Amino acid sequence: MESESLACPRCGAEMVERAVGRVPVQKCPEGHGVFLQRIDLGALIDAEKAWHDSDGRHTMAIPRITASMTSPPPKPPRAPAWVATLFD
Repeated sequence: MESESLACPRCGAEMVERAVGRVPVQKCPEGHGVFLQRIDLGALIDAEKAWHDSDGRHTMAIPRITASMTSPPPKPPRAPAWVATLFD
């Protein structure tokens, strides 16, 4: 679904549309903000909750430390919140 083209209210640049999941989001190319339909905000909130629920870090059991253990490989960095990907 293509939305009407918008201009950024701060700098006047034409907003760039991209899909975030199923939600069309208009984003300022200069990083001044994002715009979306009010109804789509609920879908983004649900996606954010699912992103945190799937993390699993808070429910993982702590392993017993032994002398023969080695460090696990580092995990790739993860954004502090799913919605932070809007600003990538």
